[in-house]
Amino acid sequence: MKTRVVVLGAGFGGLELTTVLSDALGDTLDITLIDKGDAFVFGFSKLDVMFGRQTAVSVRHAYSDIVKPGVRFLQSTIRSIDPGARRTVTDAGTFDADVLVIALGADYDMAATPGLVEGGHEFYSVQGASALREVLPRFERGPAIIGVCGKSFKCPPAPSEAALLLHDYLNARGRRRVAEISLVMPFGTPIPPSPDTSQAVLAAFADRGIRFVKDSLVKALVPARRVAVLSDETEMPYELFLGVPVHRVPQVVVESGLAAHPHDWVPVNKQTLETRFPGVYAVGDVNGVGTPKAGVFAEGAAQVVAAAIVAQIRGGPSPDAYTGRGSCYVEFGHDQVGRVDVDFLSGPKPTGTYQPPSEALVAEKTLFRSSRVQRWFGRADHHTPTSAAV
Repeated sequence: MKTRVVVLGAGFGGLELTTVLSDALGDTLDITLIDKGDAFVFGFSKLDVMFGRQTAVSVRHAYSDIVKPGVRFLQSTIRSIDPGARRTVTDAGTFDADVLVIALGADYDMAATPGLVEGGHEFYSVQGASALREVLPRFERGPAIIGVCGKSFKCPPAPSEAALLLHDYLNARGRRRVAEISLVMPFGTPIPPSPDTSQAVLAAFADRGIRFVKDSLVKALVPARRVAVLSDETEMPYELFLGVPVHRVPQVVVESGLAAHPHDWVPVNKQTLETRFPGVYAVGDVNGVGTPKAGVFAEGAAQVVAAAIVAQIRGGPSPDAYTGRGSCYVEFGHDQVGRVDVDFLSGPKPTGTYQPPSEALVAEKTLFRSSRVQRWFGRADHHTPTSAAV
């Protein structure tokens, strides 16, 4: 009988895992990839949508395009997970697995920040970014806040990128002089593992007159008074609030017992990504391995899990341990892209190396996107790079 692999979630982790397994073992496996959505969107594409550089339709990559040996994609809502039995119940039926991989990412808890829904906007979902595409042209003047509402969130550079790109957006429309931009973050620096990257981002903020409010969270908005309340009870006025919502574990994962509560990420073996249940792995944002919640780390974790599955089926040594290494591109505005290379698990503490903005890195980021589309969907990426000037 074929080994049954069920992968829950078709983000970076799920797509990379099923691609590696199909490439290695093809039709000798029975792989089911399940996601409630019908298309994949790169996280950084949401900034393109938000600032009008791309449409919401143009950044979608339909799962129906996946044609890989041994892989079946199923669009369905997951109703329950039994990790002990490696069984998943969906709207389309029940699936039993020999290997079960949880790659369901992080959900957004909008209600965790009072006033956010009524008085602010979020740009971390496609829907939120699309809505802001219509809101931003109406912002004429006054204070704008990019505010992080929870300590753990996807893509740590993204709030800084949003601030820099908002500067460009307003500058291009002649509104920057009558607008103030502030960034509220729970860190002491923008990119804590890399002092050089943080210094470059802070220098860009200083050059553009962007205020960095460190070691703070936005815990509430008071829409009637147009103020944001910070974790130390400080109040900041706003005319435009762009929030990074509190992140949480998907409810179906909490109910499965894999996570203790909505804000407790799934514990895994840091070297293998296996949960306390044999044959059950958790990759990407849903786990608590200690790396940032970013696609490149989900991709790296998926490669380790895929290698373990291949070794188990073919026989052979276990793969190397997960290193927690990855590279993140950083948009500086002004058509500039830098990169930070980070290592979270190899040494006693996380380290990062900064690559300053260059034309080569602009091209490299474009290649990063197109190469994944080609690998995961088996076709060319028809995304047309646009100028970062907005």
